[in-house]
Amino acid sequence: MSEQTNPYEKFKIQIEALLKAEPAGLTWTEVKTKLGLPQKAPNNLWVRMMEKDIGLIREKEQRGTVWKLK
Repeated sequence: MSEQTNPYEKFKIQIEALLKAEPAGLTWTEVKTKLGLPQKAPNNLWVRMMEKDIGLIREKEQRGTVWKLK
């Protein structure tokens, strides 16, 4: 990754690669743990941007809100 990659782009690339490898989806806690992310909650603006950019969907399931790709 180049030094010019902005924090959103880096985050988006990580999320997209992880969710492609986990088609059943992951909760935010699972995403955060697998990627070693420091933030308690995801940036809401970035989440909305990823819905458009990579087709992120969030579905309520028994285990919580699960992040998946369309």
